[in-house]
Amino acid sequence: MSKKNSGFAADLAAGIDLTDAGTAPRRSSIASNVLTGRSNRLADLASGAIVNRTHELVDPARCRMWAGHNRDYALLNEERCSDLIESIKAQGRQEIPAIVRRLSGDEDFDFEVICGARRHWSISWLRSHNYPDFKFLVDVREIGDEEAFRLADIENRARDDLTDLERARDYLRALTAYYDGRQRTMAERLKVSESWLTRYLDLARLPDELTRAFGDPQELGIRNAIALKALLKPDERKARAFQEAARLADEREATGKSMPVIDVIKALSLAADPPKKSGSPKKSGKAETVANGSGKPVLRIEGADRKGIRLTLLSKGGATRQEAEEAVRAVLDQYWT
Repeated sequence: MSKKNSGFAADLAAGIDLTDAGTAPRRSSIASNVLTGRSNRLADLASGAIVNRTHELVDPARCRMWAGHNRDYALLNEERCSDLIESIKAQGRQEIPAIVRRLSGDEDFDFEVICGARRHWSISWLRSHNYPDFKFLVDVREIGDEEAFRLADIENRARDDLTDLERARDYLRALTAYYDGRQRTMAERLKVSESWLTRYLDLARLPDELTRAFGDPQELGIRNAIALKALLKPDERKARAFQEAARLADEREATGKSMPVIDVIKALSLAADPPKKSGSPKKSGKAETVANGSGKPVLRIEGADRKGIRLTLLSKGGATRQEAEEAVRAVLDQYWT
């Protein structure tokens, strides 16, 4: 304890009759303990054992999203934030602070949100829906853009409410913005493997001409990136896949119905690798089997003559019904005149 604090403790104890078995010694002990605890905390702060954070309760309207934020703020709505809204209402406050940077020279905003878009949206929504007293709890930091990116990634990496596509597009942006396109450097900074990072970058690089086939591209995951990336080479296959994606998009717009992701991928794959058309089998020729793009048998052409075409649908061959319909349509295009 410093001389100043020792003197202060002595003053607190002055005039107290130490022979009194009552409360006098206890008061002296309390004073000393308070000062000792304060001194110890200052020492811990100085040594780095304790990190002193600045938390503030602010108006969310005075906060803007950081341009590098990894969440698409425009996609947030009451449904996507319902769990957080209910939690804040139950607790009566926001429990976990958002991470922000203080702005200067901006008349409209005081802070820039690095992590906490859902918390910002939820508090803003609550304030406009009968909870005007709620404030936005923030943790004010002084950090650069690259550090802010890594901090946001660490906080959101394990969260299910951030889609793979949102995360993938954030990684692709950061690859150029912070790492000069060096994927290995980026993987090292994020403490992940290059192969793990590659899957996300492949997803982010899928062209709009292909992803337009999906009613909600945000449903795409990194598990889908491998199959879709394979459709982009060579150019002939890519052109067929793009054409099918346009057809599916037009059909969805006309009917208002969206297909499941896996069904869209199957349709695109079948369009990229349609069943091979063979010449008309001879009357005594050998039956010919038509397979899908992955080699699974779809149907067998038993024969074709002036009386007609004889087909056997191989329903147990592993192909889907849609692939069977496409194969039958291809046979009709070949033989029907």
